[in-house]
Amino acid sequence: MRRTAALGAAGTLVTGTLIAGAIAATPASAGEHHRKPGSAEARGVKTAAARAAKKGIDWKDCPADWGLKAPVQCGYVTVPVDYAKPNGRTIKIAVDRAVSTGGKDERQGSLVYNPGGPGGSGMKFPNRITTKNPLWAKTAKAYDFVGFDPRGVGHSAAISCMDPQEFVKAPKADPVPDTEADKLAQRKLAKEYADGCAERSGDLLPYMTTPNTARDLDVIRAALGDKKLNYLGVSYGTYLGAVYGTLFPGHVRRMLVDSVVNPSREKVWYQANLDQDIAFETRWGDWKKWVAKNDAAYHLGDTPEKVQAAWEKLRATAKKNPIGGVVGPAELTGFFQNAPYYDSMWATVAQVWSAYAAGDEKPLIENAGPDLKDTAGNIAAENGNAVYTAVECTDTKWPTSWKKWDRDNTRVHQQAPFMTWSNAWMNLPCATWSAKQQKPVEVETGKGLPSVLIVQSTRDAATPYEGAVELHKRFAGSRLITERDAGSHGVTGQVNPCINERVDAYFVDGKVDADDVTCAPHATPQPGKQTAKATAKGASGLPVAP
Repeated sequence: MRRTAALGAAGTLVTGTLIAGAIAATPASAGEHHRKPGSAEARGVKTAAARAAKKGIDWKDCPADWGLKAPVQCGYVTVPVDYAKPNGRTIKIAVDRAVSTGGKDERQGSLVYNPGGPGGSGMKFPNRITTKNPLWAKTAKAYDFVGFDPRGVGHSAAISCMDPQEFVKAPKADPVPDTEADKLAQRKLAKEYADGCAERSGDLLPYMTTPNTARDLDVIRAALGDKKLNYLGVSYGTYLGAVYGTLFPGHVRRMLVDSVVNPSREKVWYQANLDQDIAFETRWGDWKKWVAKNDAAYHLGDTPEKVQAAWEKLRATAKKNPIGGVVGPAELTGFFQNAPYYDSMWATVAQVWSAYAAGDEKPLIENAGPDLKDTAGNIAAENGNAVYTAVECTDTKWPTSWKKWDRDNTRVHQQAPFMTWSNAWMNLPCATWSAKQQKPVEVETGKGLPSVLIVQSTRDAATPYEGAVELHKRFAGSRLITERDAGSHGVTGQVNPCINERVDAYFVDGKVDADDVTCAPHATPQPGKQTAKATAKGASGLPVAP
């Protein structure tokens, strides 16, 4: 959960094995009082979907500055800002597609994708067809791959909370407070950020919710000409899928959710972030063991304890004198967080660190520091953080008492110091949020909901395993594929035939196993020189110190 590199968006929070067949079916009518089929929003989405179905999508070559090359095509779908007023103000949602590679007899419609966030863009998804991604070759024969920018994101009425260049400026204050004055300064920055969201994007903030994005998704479905939705959601995209499946159970054809946000109303979103802190600490421990095991390659310590000591030394050094003038503890956390997020980044982060330890600062500065010349990238980063904040803050009521925030995060920090305070400051704008905060949807099974496929690794840092278990309980007839002893966020992107073959069988043939399945982990990363650059939720999500 977290922007895809974010919440963005965990560890060993394994809640035990579900007994196959022990999940009781929920009565078909159970969700009616939450879906409110006669409500103004429900009527509004029907009106908007009918208009979209009639109009369709005017597919054209994508604008040159979107970075999407032919044969990918782009277009727009018009949606109401407020579904209770479908004839009122509207915005345009940007969509794109790559057409299926199979014959007419193989095509099954569109597969719509959301990568997470909140605030992630799905517009690169069609590239899985155009680049001939082997993991998706079979599914590509059956579906057009469709991506979209959710409301507020990118090319879909983008929102903003502060100047992008100021947003990425570094170094930021150390997230871990030494004094009460440090906490007060961070609280001031968080309120200023919340106020900036209201000043720059206040007219859209009340409507930046997961249920509204789910309604947009149904209008997109209609515009595509599909009677029912085929959907792939990762990270926050799983929560979007869970809410869609609750609001529109009869509109779902196939739905796969990968790395699952806990849909419990008690978790969304305050408690979910605290759970995430603990899970990140566990996966951080997994990475330290791997680095120690490969000490011959990285020379950072041959035990996890030595690696941790080296980390603390690096952090203290950067706090005293920011590396390159721009990389302090906040920026280090932002970059190093990639390792617990994705094990595809294990070698990259270790190599950058190893180079620094050997006397070469440049890779660390380039990866952890800002690039003020990358104005387009900085605009996208600020926008992604703005949407992340807006959706999480507006989706649900957050604690307004600083004493509660302080008490809870101080307690969690004691057992999970790697990321707790960084995450707290990132979410603290929700405590002073100006827009009306909503009540989350009660995710549950409704009439017509087909079998949903849930895929999850047991040691995922961003979305703890218990979230998949919870959604599995709530969606009757769902199937859970567990990748044991693994923790990379986004399981379906990994090479693991036990999972890949079941994903194909589900999307192509509609097949699920009779019972839940546990798969062995995908291959452990190997040490080596890596040059990839990625940014997870971390320093870039923090307010900027004066």
